[in-house]
Amino acid sequence: MASKNKVWYKVLESKDLLPDGRVKTVTAGHQGICLTNFEGKFSALDNKCPHQGGPLGEGSIENGYLRCPWHGWDFHPCTGIPPGGFDDGIATFEVKEENEAIYVAISAEAPHEETVSDVMMQTMVNWGVNTVFGMVGHSNLGVADAMRRLENQGRLSYYGVRHEGAAAFAASAYGKLMGKPAVCFGIAGPGATNMFTGMWDAKVDRAPMLVLSGQVNTQVLGTGAFQEVDLVQAFDSVAQFNHAVHPNSNHSELMSLAIKSAILQRDVSHLTFPDEVAFSKKPERSKPQTPENRITPFTISPPPEMAAKAVELIIGSKRPSIIVGHGARYHMDAIIDYAESLNCPVITTFKGKGLIADNHELGCGVLGRSGTPIASWVMNESDLLIVFGASFSNHTGITPKKPIIQVDLDPMALSKFHKVDVALWGEISVTVKLLSEATTGKTQAIDQRSEIAHRWEIWREEKASRLRDSGNALSSIAVFNAMNKVTPADAVIAVDVGNNTYSFGRYFEPKNQSILMSGYLGSIGFALPAAMGAWAAQGDERPIWSVSGDGGLGQYLAEINTLVKYKMNIKHIVLNNSELGKISKEQRAAELDVWQTSLSNPSFAAYAENCGALGVKVDKLEDLVPGMEKIRDHKGPALLEIITDVNLI
Repeated sequence: MASKNKVWYKVLESKDLLPDGRVKTVTAGHQGICLTNFEGKFSALDNKCPHQGGPLGEGSIENGYLRCPWHGWDFHPCTGIPPGGFDDGIATFEVKEENEAIYVAISAEAPHEETVSDVMMQTMVNWGVNTVFGMVGHSNLGVADAMRRLENQGRLSYYGVRHEGAAAFAASAYGKLMGKPAVCFGIAGPGATNMFTGMWDAKVDRAPMLVLSGQVNTQVLGTGAFQEVDLVQAFDSVAQFNHAVHPNSNHSELMSLAIKSAILQRDVSHLTFPDEVAFSKKPERSKPQTPENRITPFTISPPPEMAAKAVELIIGSKRPSIIVGHGARYHMDAIIDYAESLNCPVITTFKGKGLIADNHELGCGVLGRSGTPIASWVMNESDLLIVFGASFSNHTGITPKKPIIQVDLDPMALSKFHKVDVALWGEISVTVKLLSEATTGKTQAIDQRSEIAHRWEIWREEKASRLRDSGNALSSIAVFNAMNKVTPADAVIAVDVGNNTYSFGRYFEPKNQSILMSGYLGSIGFALPAAMGAWAAQGDERPIWSVSGDGGLGQYLAEINTLVKYKMNIKHIVLNNSELGKISKEQRAAELDVWQTSLSNPSFAAYAENCGALGVKVDKLEDLVPGMEKIRDHKGPALLEIITDVNLI
């Protein structure tokens, strides 16, 4: 130690690493140092030029002076004093040589003083929001440093991605799977705007998300500063809660309201931190908040008069059918119990795929464009539709020509596109219990199990016929037939968009798997980042798989490096047909020439290997199941590239 209040740091292993007349940037503790070797003497100067903060260690010694690389101002390389008698010199530090190494003494660092970022990040994790996907950069360093302290305490998990768009998709998928927010995190300007698509994905699919962005210093806002974008205005259309953090904000309350809004509204919340605010000392009385007594229970019962109408319709129905959407995902045990008491088929929307197993005696698969003929047949034969947590999108095609009971916690979702016979505003499990108690043993419903089983026999024979018709070619039906055999029954499966996803909806038969998708936004590239979000949520408690076409994987191919870095045990299947097949199909349907849909692809399997993951390539039907089994059994990230025929979907 140089003295009681100074600490020596080794900054250069050997003085021979810095020749005479040269400079170098080194670090002593957290202090940036410009180390110089001038006329045989080593000196240490503050690395920041006093004018614009330029890195002096990247400069050079010219005519006996150290020249700043940013604007050319000169300083003496030993004393830091500028020529001409100016008083804007640079601080210097003690230097010593010992065993050929160079040491620099700096003052012992003072204990960390908590900042605005600290109190807000502590509030965030107190609310249980402890998973972050993002990129650290110059305008979010204060927030990032507060996150680092929490990660060191084991209270936060941070995943550094290769593109902020992937961070937003990962956070969106986390929200869809867990029902609580994760964080996507970016810098000012392009880092923040890269998150925009994933924010919209979360918004339209009603997934809670917290977005934190850096911002340029307040004093240069409005001047056209580097990377300046008015992020509050830019995100006003997508973020339901959207504010900048100011020096005199109620910081912990602002974070609490952002998270509360995301959870209750099932929407996107955004906070942006001007750089100097993020680093500023927290106000004296500021302290982190907790969610204690801040959120009311959701156990809302439907209005009695509407419940009575629903009970009357159910008691009078002979062929009721239940349709469940993504909004029913946390209530399926109660719904399936009720369906069994009614002997009632259960259909899912595409976003709800997997909420009931296809091998359940009442399960009828997916309704709509991505669905099975079983679901549509059952709906058409029904005399009453009981719909839980579904949005009635055109893609799903729930007919308005049947009597409908709709149940949803969101009153705006009820009768959204057309009137329904009974709109039940209430929490789904509470409503199911109410209906069950009022109707069990009183209905006229026939047992439809044998009819459901027969329709499945017809559909499986049709699938087998289509598989035979494709011969030895690798068709989508062959891929998903293999997945039916190999994919673990409790996996989380993230899917992309395109022909591969339509085929997944039609041909994959879920057991207890959870399915994640970019539902309403339908954004290409979703699958792999979504799998990252699922892995962050579930770890190795459940197998995590993802499926995409070559176009989708190409969007975020670099994230395979992220999988390797964090040892994410994710299995990705890519259907490589060297074409944006869905777009080609749409061009033909519009009676247009197929144009600009071909793709020039790398070997995805070789790319995965180059990143440090397992890569397997399959181009023969007989190798398909063994290839899937190989990635399934591998400990760590793995990719299976399947060379498919674009004409066989």
